[in-house]
Amino acid sequence: MLIDSHCHLDRLDLSDHNDSLSNALKYAQQQGVSQFLCIATDQSNFQQVHKIALDHKDVFCTAGLHPLSDDLSVTGMEQFLYDAAKLPKVVGIGETGLDAYYAEKTLKEQQQSFELHLNAAKQTQLPLVVHTRDAKQQTLQLLKQYAGEITGVLHCFTEDWDMASQALDLGFYISISGIVTFKQAENVRTVAKKLPLERLLVETDSPYLAPVPYRGKPCQPAYVRKTAEFLANLRGESLEMLARETTQNFYQLFTRCKNAQSV
Repeated sequence: MLIDSHCHLDRLDLSDHNDSLSNALKYAQQQGVSQFLCIATDQSNFQQVHKIALDHKDVFCTAGLHPLSDDLSVTGMEQFLYDAAKLPKVVGIGETGLDAYYAEKTLKEQQQSFELHLNAAKQTQLPLVVHTRDAKQQTLQLLKQYAGEITGVLHCFTEDWDMASQALDLGFYISISGIVTFKQAENVRTVAKKLPLERLLVETDSPYLAPVPYRGKPCQPAYVRKTAEFLANLRGESLEMLARETTQNFYQLFTRCKNAQSV
């Protein structure tokens, strides 16, 4: 069985599933996707994300402030993260991080928010879900300040092997999305082939970045199977092995999920 380690279930296009999230999740399970990590992007959508997790036994969630949020104010954010971390089915901090590709002008504010999340991950001992784009050195510099004190995942990885290697040395996992199937994403394929299997996760980031052959359409959690099939072929591994190992990796990272549905 596979796990979609990063999805935004509150934003899915459900038109193909009679406008029912339950139907979308059931369809994903029919494709071999057993569990889902629903990612919060700010305080305002956390309540909906958390309710989705509470209402669906195979869904877990996180709490955090996305670096591309319209409001990067950290007022009250620290207490919010600590309070959210105590709630049932909250298993991680984020998504957080740095994005100089889309929002270079707000890097200072992004960094302040990222630092707050790093400290919250340390204090709560929950894994950190990191978004990073065109901010390699700044991201690594901050992660290194917490070396040995936190762990987490660099999600939807699109950077180079040097960054992946340094993140692995810091104890982080690397998650690969449907981007790996895109024709122009040779850098992602290079990294994906080199990653040690025991540190690999798979995700959709749905409703974004649908893999080939669905590229250009709204993504959904069921499509993590297509990404996993592509990865298995790319790496010369069986789908069964990749599914088994990435699922175990998910449980090893998000330890609060260990008592959930068996692999």
